[in-house]
Amino acid sequence: MIKESELQLIKQRFGIIGNSPLLNRAIEIASQIANTDVTVLITGESGTGKEFFPQIIHSLSSRKHGKYIAVNCGAIPEGTIDSELFGHEKGSFTGAHESRKGYFEVANGGTIFLDEVADLPLSTQVRLLRVLESGEFIKVGASNVLKTNVRIVAATNINIEEHISKGKFREDLYYRLSTVPLKVPALRERKEDIFLLFRKFAADFSERYKMPAFNLDEQARYILENYSWPGNVRQLKNIAEQISVIEIEKNINETILKKYIPLSINNKLPVLSTQRNSDPNSDRDLIFKFLIDIKNEISGIKSAINACIPKEKIIFEDDLNKTITKVIPTNKSFGGVSFNENNSPNNFTEDNFEETEEYIEEESLSLKDKEIDMIKKALSKYDGKRNKAAKELGISDRTLFRKLKEYNIT
Repeated sequence: MIKESELQLIKQRFGIIGNSPLLNRAIEIASQIANTDVTVLITGESGTGKEFFPQIIHSLSSRKHGKYIAVNCGAIPEGTIDSELFGHEKGSFTGAHESRKGYFEVANGGTIFLDEVADLPLSTQVRLLRVLESGEFIKVGASNVLKTNVRIVAATNINIEEHISKGKFREDLYYRLSTVPLKVPALRERKEDIFLLFRKFAADFSERYKMPAFNLDEQARYILENYSWPGNVRQLKNIAEQISVIEIEKNINETILKKYIPLSINNKLPVLSTQRNSDPNSDRDLIFKFLIDIKNEISGIKSAINACIPKEKIIFEDDLNKTITKVIPTNKSFGGVSFNENNSPNNFTEDNFEETEEYIEEESLSLKDKEIDMIKKALSKYDGKRNKAAKELGISDRTLFRKLKEYNIT
């Protein structure tokens, strides 16, 4: 672990602002591995300042007097990147009017920073892997092998593991590059640094454009420190510059600050803690709970009412062998049936029950009974034609025949 004084010297030298523990840890790792020759893979979102860390590593290493070359792999066309990195011989391709040294030859004894390394074509990844394993490379259009002693520091803002799973990046190259992984924290992970950075940017732009510096009130500062900053430090600096140039009023409040946050990502603004999080899943759960509570209350009311009314149950079996319980209020005339003082029907016939709709049926809940019922109804609908009945039921003729035999349905 480096001393606090050394940490502050590094920050001053490279213009790094912030005191976040995550930021300090990243700087410590960079300084500790500087005097080794291990390859380093720097990860972090776009705009977090990944480009500072290869410079720290190079300047604190024994290679500090050698060349330092930063290469943006995503900005070089696929057809020319091999030539840029490894060089080419005269006449090796159209337009190659003379031989040219590549970055690996020029930076021999120094450091190469490969930014956006995940954008390298697969063919170039093979060449890079050879350099990492043996220090050897071949120029485009040449046959002789050249040697180089270059330290490689790479960086990316994407998930390389996903690229590997999609076949866009070599797994063996990933492990060679990430001998030491170094993660640069996103701005939202270092909230304590946001206002410091914003104030520094505001002062710089005030001096550059010869304008008075602006100030933030408490509400604006709260918005600033709790916004998610998807563009990280780069986005923060951009907004500070816009406000410096555009705003005449130099006391910036919440309303003014919100004008400079893109509308498409306004939903990432902080909300008051008293507001409920608008989560569709939580809304759905609340609706289900509300419906279940209503159902339980209705069931409770029905049970209370039924308990207060004396009833007579008459149980019989219909022609489908289905048990039906018909509940009839006592001491009443119901559907043409009168009851005596013993709650027995005087003139009960089955026809009397067919004339009324005021009885409660308690049907069997057996799946087997339901299936038998549906099969009989389908056969009845199609006059016993099994193929049509099977189609209606959504089963095959063979399955229907097996069920008729199993349930002894004729």
